[in-house]
Amino acid sequence: MTDQTHTTMESHPDILEMRERHALAERAASTQQGQAVEALALLTGLYMAASPWIAGFNGFGTLAVNNLITGIAYAFLLSGFGHAYERTHARAWTAALLGVWTIVSPWVVAGHVNTTRTVVNNVIVGAIALLLALAASAAASRTDRRGGRSARMAR
Repeated sequence: MTDQTHTTMESHPDILEMRERHALAERAASTQQGQAVEALALLTGLYMAASPWIAGFNGFGTLAVNNLITGIAYAFLLSGFGHAYERTHARAWTAALLGVWTIVSPWVVAGHVNTTRTVVNNVIVGAIALLLALAASAAASRTDRRGGRSARMAR
């Protein structure tokens, strides 16, 4: 028979670091910029997903499916911005790549889908998505410089 010892969270060896990470996530999510970026990114992703039907190019099946998948992925990546602080940089850069992909997709996706309507829609939405992803990355790095990992490394 083994004796099981129940420990509390306060006795965890990394409790200070875990509390600091939680505080950083709260700080990043509670700023007006963080909240605005998260809300605008969610709206951008939802529009990107629905844009073939809104802008009227749902007849191009490959591009419509591309925008649907890319928009949903973008919305999931940047929603919950502060809740996953440790992964915010990776999420933001992945979202930035999705923004770039949205810009070039009318010329890359199979079929003749580079009409004026598809190009204008995807370039504008892709540029907005790229800028929001860069803003999310900048907000995370600013919060990081104020007291995150960079400051801990210097100690």
